[in-house]
This record gives sequence, C-alpha cells and structure tokens, in this order.
Amino acid sequence: MQLQRLEKNPRTFGDAGPLTPSEIHTIDAIGIERGVLMSELANRLQITKGAVTQLIVRLEDKNLVKRTPNPSDSRSVIVSLTDMGKSAFRAHEEIHSNFYRELSSQLDEKEIEIFEMCLAKLSSYLQK
Repeated sequence: MQLQRLEKNPRTFGDAGPLTPSEIHTIDAIGIERGVLMSELANRLQITKGAVTQLIVRLEDKNLVKRTPNPSDSRSVIVSLTDMGKSAFRAHEEIHSNFYRELSSQLDEKEIEIFEMCLAKLSSYLQK
C-alpha cells in the first residue's frame, strides 16, 4: 500500500517542481550526458511509443526535455534534457544516494547482501 501511495504522489526534484514517478523515471532513462531516440526510450522504460510521446509532451510543457530531429535519420527524434531537466536528474540521483547511505548505516554487510538479493528476486518476479 505504501508503494502504491508513493507511485501516485508527485515529488519535487530540484527546480523542476512536482514530478510524478513516471516523469522522473523518464528523465532518469534519458540520462544527463546525451539524448536518446524516442524508440530507445520506449524500450528502456518498457512502454509503448505512444506512452513515451505522452510523457515527453508533459515534460516539454514543464521545460524539462527537448526534442530535436535526428541528424542521421530524419524519420526519428532525439530527446534530451534541458538544464532544468538535468537539475531534476541530479536531484533524483541525490535522493537515491541518500537512501542507500542511510540504509547502509542501519544494516550490516550481510543484511545488505540479503536486501540486494531480495530486490533482485522481486524485480525478476515483477518482470514476468
């Protein structure tokens, strides 16, 4: 139940304002270094191209991503982060770092190993 609540509640990441989990995970999947093709983004997120397009439109409206024509293939589009999108990306990474740092301070090595194994099994199960 707590996970479902977390998945519905927007959070603020840097100067980006409130973002839903799907929006910040899209930003994370685009990455900070360079752009990504829309089709590749759909593959990374394991959602349809139509769903990616809807997410990108929302993120464009928030000035977090931009679309540019692919210089090597005019039929495709490259999505990249704006400066504000990069700020949101970094803030999201910081939240993850803080979580793992806090978790590491509360668990010993063996407990961390068990926790990571449980997460891997849960992730594998959810991908079925």
